[in-house]
Amino acid sequence: MTCLFCSIASGETESARVLEDDDFVGFLDIRPVFKGHVLLVPREHVVTLPDLPAPLRDGFVAHAQRLATAMVNGLGAQGSFVAMNNVVSQSVAHLHLHVVPRTKGDGLRGFFWPRTKYVDDAELADYAHRVRAALP
Repeated sequence: MTCLFCSIASGETESARVLEDDDFVGFLDIRPVFKGHVLLVPREHVVTLPDLPAPLRDGFVAHAQRLATAMVNGLGAQGSFVAMNNVVSQSVAHLHLHVVPRTKGDGLRGFFWPRTKYVDDAELADYAHRVRAALP
């Protein structure tokens, strides 16, 4: 099966592009949270953030910063929501970063997932240790 975002990146599938260079393409999401919602994708087929090759990381983040700034300067938003999913809730199996314009009172409330609490400081410390120990 052909990857939709690879098809968009190659120009095979039409999109409303807002940014492109040799490594990345940014285009409007056809089902935006708010008008101006952009998806940033690497041209190379990469499924998740951990799969992103090191030489592409700086460019990816730099373009995310540029798009977040464009939400304010170009759309008059007060800020932006920047997010990505890795595997779970990833509608297209190709790394993509959402940059969504935000304005106070726009109706988007908090995060889309439930919150929880650590039982105590020991559990908090245990989770911190486990994540630290797993860092490459």
